[in-house]
Amino acid sequence: MPFQLDSLHLGGNVAVLVTKVLGDDRGFFMETYRQDNFRDLGLPTEWLQDNHSRSSKGVLRGLHFQWSPPMSKLMRVTSGAAFLVAVDIRKGSPTLGRWFGLEVSADNKKQIYAPYGFARGFCALTDGCEVQYKCTGIYNPKGESGVLYKDPEIGIDWPLVDVQVSAKDANAQTLKQWLASPLSDNIVYESQSAPSLRAE
Repeated sequence: MPFQLDSLHLGGNVAVLVTKVLGDDRGFFMETYRQDNFRDLGLPTEWLQDNHSRSSKGVLRGLHFQWSPPMSKLMRVTSGAAFLVAVDIRKGSPTLGRWFGLEVSADNKKQIYAPYGFARGFCALTDGCEVQYKCTGIYNPKGESGVLYKDPEIGIDWPLVDVQVSAKDANAQTLKQWLASPLSDNIVYESQSAPSLRAE
């Protein structure tokens, strides 16, 4: 099996994936998605949209999430390095407000899976940082929102202090404000629907 779950976080919902890399002095080859392996690991097998971003060092994007349609993401870095983050924003979750972050790079070739109900973001640690991610839902601007990347109640330990963010991200709501909004009823923790990710 080329793919393995390297580690699980935030109640077993967020997964770090590693894949077998074949390489020599000519370069390398690796699989970045394989339906049968993902199914066996308890990961989604239907991805509807691929996104690709390029950022200068210090650019921070996030924290973003979408509820209509529900969107999970599988994130990787194909050039440079980035600090990838996922935050649990599900009402009633035992890990509500907790975060997981990891440096992912073109060298270590790790991927992070963060399901629906988690806000995602990243900080570029190098110039020319390219992040690619698969989504289980088509982007819908009317069904998405964000949480402030520097919300003190979440307390993400970003590796860079001097960051560049969009006006939208700089003015995002806090987690407390999101939870007070009627829209937050669209993202509620349900123990019976929790994923069953399986390390092989």
